Amino acid sequence: MQKKGQALYLLLAVVAAALLLSGCGGTKGRGAAPSGTKEELAGSITVVGSTAMQPLVEQAAQQFMQKHPRARIVVQGGGSGTGLSQVAAGAAHIGNSDIFAEEKQGIDASQLTDHKVCAQGFALIVHPAVNVDGLSRQQIKDIFTGKVTNWKEVGGPDQKIVIIHRPKGSGTRATFVKYVMEGVEDRAQGMEQDSSGAVRKVVSETPGAISYLALPYVDKNVKALKIDSAEPTVENIATGKYPFWSYAHMYTKGQPQGLAKAFIDYMLSGEVQEQIVPKMGYIPITKMKIERDARGNITQK
Repeated sequence: MQKKGQALYLLLAVVAAALLLSGCGGTKGRGAAPSGTKEELAGSITVVGSTAMQPLVEQAAQQFMQKHPRARIVVQGGGSGTGLSQVAAGAAHIGNSDIFAEEKQGIDASQLTDHKVCAQGFALIVHPAVNVDGLSRQQIKDIFTGKVTNWKEVGGPDQKIVIIHRPKGSGTRATFVKYVMEGVEDRAQGMEQDSSGAVRKVVSETPGAISYLALPYVDKNVKALKIDSAEPTVENIATGKYPFWSYAHMYTKGQPQGLAKAFIDYMLSGEVQEQIVPKMGYIPITKMKIERDARGNITQK
């Protein structure tokens, strides 16, 4: 009887140990993600700046959030200057800009990391009734400095030219002054609008109006002009024949981390570069046959 009791005791001990090990394994399986799976992205980031880039970033953000329901990407405009100052101050996670940080006074570019997500073209636009198809850079300078005030002086109708300016903090304006006006300040009298959408609306509704905006905003309600006989096309921009373009920069303070890094990586992914970017009128970095630095120097790839 004693031997039977010892055997029963040993059997119960073995069963108990087996159940304990099984329970521990079960708890581990329920409480941890399966081996090889990625942690779900969650949280919120703010992306601020260029209105020229805004449609692209908003579209990409929507698709990113569909893939990651616990992530929230808040996209705001305000202009390139706002984007650079906000990210430099730590008030935004990503600052969108049409210009290099080195070109913006008051910004310590050494503290920021540049992520070029694509190239973007801009167009000089006029009211549809202005029967002018293109202007030389000299004619554009004459208009935006106030030397030419009537369309008949540049081959158009006998009509007053109405200039719609962009604000001082606009990266689009900085790009226009640097690469179209060739450094000459646009000091002619005119109205001012602070976003690409507002510019398009005012030009479309104002006889004799002229301004400029990002190509994705150009529609049938305004007319895009040639500059020095070059049309604002992807091919002309990619080869350097058309001067009015910039990189679409996404700046972070230091190296991006977490959700900000994941979103920038998505902006540079094949899905965005091969589908969203060209569909919306922007130019994938891989399509550019030239490179341009912050000083405007161009080199062939």
